[in-house]
Amino acid sequence: MTTEQFAARHIGPDPDDERRMLEAVGYGSVEELMDAAIPEVIRWHGTLDLPEPASEHDALAELRALAARNTVVVSMIGLGYHGTHTPAVIRRNVLEDPAWYTAYTPYQPEISQGRLEALLNFQTMVTDLTGLATANASMLDEATAAAEAMTLARRASKSRSPVYVVDADTLPQTIAVITSRAEPLGIDVRIVDTGRDELPAEFFGLHLQYPGASGAVRDQAALVEAAHAVGALVTVAADLLALTLLRAPGEIGADIAAGTTQRFGVPMGFGGPHAGYLAVRAGLERMLPGRLVGVSRDADGNPAYRLALQTREQHIRREKATSNICTAQVLLAVMAGMYAVYHGPEGLRRIAGRTHDMAVRLAASLRGVDGVEVVHEAFFDTVLVRVPGGAEAVVADAAARGVNLRLVDADHVGVSCDETTTPAHLRKVCDAFGAVVAGRPVAVADAPAEGALPAALARTSDFLTHAVFRSHHSETAMLRYLRRLSDFDYALDRGMIPLGSCTMKLNATTEMEPVSWPDFAHIHPLAPDAQTTGYREMISQLEGWLAEVTGYDAVSVQPNAGSQGELAGLLAIRAYHRDRGEGHRDVCLIPSSAHGTNAASAVMAGMRVVVVGCDDGGNIDLVDLDAKIDKHRDALAAIMVTYPSTHGVYETGIASLCAKVHDAGGQVYVDGANLNALVGFAKPGKFGADVSHLNLHKTFCIPHGGGGPGVGPVAVRAHLAPFLPGDPLGVHVDGRPAISAARYGSAGILPIPWAYLRMMGAAGLVRATGVAVLAANYVAARLRGHFPVLYAGNKGLVAHECILDLRPVTKATGVSVDDVAKRLIDYGFHAPTMSFPVAGTLMVEPTESEDLAELDRFCDAMIAIRAEIDRVASGQWPAGDNPLANAPHTAAMVSGDEWPHPYPRSVGAYPAGVERAGKYWPPVRRVDGAYGDRNLVCSCPAPEAFED
Repeated sequence: MTTEQFAARHIGPDPDDERRMLEAVGYGSVEELMDAAIPEVIRWHGTLDLPEPASEHDALAELRALAARNTVVVSMIGLGYHGTHTPAVIRRNVLEDPAWYTAYTPYQPEISQGRLEALLNFQTMVTDLTGLATANASMLDEATAAAEAMTLARRASKSRSPVYVVDADTLPQTIAVITSRAEPLGIDVRIVDTGRDELPAEFFGLHLQYPGASGAVRDQAALVEAAHAVGALVTVAADLLALTLLRAPGEIGADIAAGTTQRFGVPMGFGGPHAGYLAVRAGLERMLPGRLVGVSRDADGNPAYRLALQTREQHIRREKATSNICTAQVLLAVMAGMYAVYHGPEGLRRIAGRTHDMAVRLAASLRGVDGVEVVHEAFFDTVLVRVPGGAEAVVADAAARGVNLRLVDADHVGVSCDETTTPAHLRKVCDAFGAVVAGRPVAVADAPAEGALPAALARTSDFLTHAVFRSHHSETAMLRYLRRLSDFDYALDRGMIPLGSCTMKLNATTEMEPVSWPDFAHIHPLAPDAQTTGYREMISQLEGWLAEVTGYDAVSVQPNAGSQGELAGLLAIRAYHRDRGEGHRDVCLIPSSAHGTNAASAVMAGMRVVVVGCDDGGNIDLVDLDAKIDKHRDALAAIMVTYPSTHGVYETGIASLCAKVHDAGGQVYVDGANLNALVGFAKPGKFGADVSHLNLHKTFCIPHGGGGPGVGPVAVRAHLAPFLPGDPLGVHVDGRPAISAARYGSAGILPIPWAYLRMMGAAGLVRATGVAVLAANYVAARLRGHFPVLYAGNKGLVAHECILDLRPVTKATGVSVDDVAKRLIDYGFHAPTMSFPVAGTLMVEPTESEDLAELDRFCDAMIAIRAEIDRVASGQWPAGDNPLANAPHTAAMVSGDEWPHPYPRSVGAYPAGVERAGKYWPPVRRVDGAYGDRNLVCSCPAPEAFED
């Protein structure tokens, strides 16, 4: 295989296709097109300083060499990261299956029923185990879930106090993230040893860890009662595996539960990605941030799933949003939920019981050894051991035996057991303590008759009672269940997903393969540096390549989503101003066309949002910008812009905009959401920007996974580098914020963009950008005569996406953007982005990965739909009963005994150009969203619930 081949496989159009597309657009070459589209003032004409592209075979060989420099040992560090066995049927048929990992967020519910059901399983698992009413469809990790719980408590609490109490036995990374999130919001975080010290007289929220970071299991009912007495809300960060044996937080009146589902079959991955969770009591569900799957009904009254309530609320509410969360951890949530489905309640109890027995055996073995004290009588999986002055020696001795323990301080060692712990592991731990403290071997105890969980805290309530958790325990049943759900869905393995702003392009198998390698998957984020050399070298190379591509000086990969990258960038700007004695600068200018997360992130960073208008062409109105700068000059902190714009245009005024803001003392944040249109042709760090976040799940090929995982690195110029995120699991140095729970965020999926960049090389990246822009302009050229293209830049060209304006059609015929989106399902397509950034429009982004045949298939479908609209307009089909109004058409609908519609069944089922063989059939008809919000059901309902 030659080194040029991967780019040719990644990029869909071949040279002949390119020539035909260029003819349609009216240019002689891609270079000529890009010269015309991109303003010369920002055009970069250099060559990217990247290694020569490697073949797929050679790139994997390099990654294997890096992985081999990591050392996989037995991890008993704990602190929210545990060894776990991923059932092979789930690993192969979820994590490694493109039907799951190439799916998009389920905004089109009719073609997302499989992953929506899987997420409903996840929500049900969480609500059952926590004893609370409603859980969302996952959070980014435990620490960020806890931070969201804090802000939720502040909104819902009747207390006006700014004080938030965090128990001292909370996971350290959670404390770091909570503290970082609280400071810009004016929240006063108090760390209190709730086992010894009194609570403050007033506070709005209380955060408890259950079991504690030290392993201690305490009865927290009195603390909950005391908090409620002063009007505070209580969050319990609970270990879900422990909750199979321990009383649920909801049973003592907890208002919120937060945590991680990592130990439910998701590898540690050097810190992520893992699905966090957030659950709330009844009455708080409408304040719950993130995504929530609900049960509704379709046009025939059949049960159907959809996203409910606050989905994408940050895009709607903007600066009034309560969270900037835009993605979740869907792929990992599906894995965790399926782990519960596969094992069922009894299987989870067995795993928890065996984990607890291992910890009990360890504690019994160490009790009575001279110089050793087991600190806690009650614990689940973690034994805290006091060895005065000897902790470092014990940890070192255990490491030499192939076991990592947690060094708490000079006198204490933490030892956490998990699903993978064996008696042989206990023997090594006991030998390490014996060699250091007693100078002799320590015998490993047989399992004692009694455990170490207080009888008063034992779980007596049932959980996972729904049939789904009791029906798929054989591999045959599980395999068929996963296949059935994936067949309900439409992902990139079926066809094009032309979503604007989301860059749903090829996630190459070669890029995905290393994610499952043990040398990457089974590393704890606190493993000693000597064991993570390969990981850290790979991350350093990736950060360097990303800096080169963007023109910045430093990059941090800690943010585990684009929204978190936005927050990290704004916090860096805020810290920079404060460091210079200009902490009064707190105004963030945001164009009216910006992503909704921008405004929400600015508010979370403690800034005031001032909106800058756009002109009729969709460009930032520079006159209004001047007026807003003049008005807020002394307080100006930053401007946030997306480039190319959210309207899919290379705005000509970007360099002038940067200069104006800098002249007023502000910083320029360029949202990297649309970097797919810049790589190799323009560098934000060189044309005036100070900071950007990069969506690795878009431009750099991390798969969307149905709504996560994502990675949102933050890239900065040198003056902002000192303010990049700090290490949440280390010393909180220089006041740098902790953005996510682990130093390198979702490190476990960073081999994907590493492989993409390594195999594409400079020339491949340049060609990818050029072809992406060519594809968007080709689609615009073919469809412009049928639907107006709303915005364009230089010489009538768009950037990487185009916006089709359906508003004239809707006004004339009543056919809505929803009707067109649902009709595209019948043609075998996922719809483009609907009504964003302009209501009543479709935003199309074809990417560089789709070949000309697929682009033409999409354009032909849109042209055929326009002809159908014309038949409605002419009166041939009634406005309320036509193929668009009734779309999508299910197999059950078109094969029914009756057909009352004024068009043939064949028109509904097989519209023009659709092949009958292999046609995708949606499992439900159009879903009634309003019904689902009025009748909110967000956990697996009993079959009787659908009997009406």
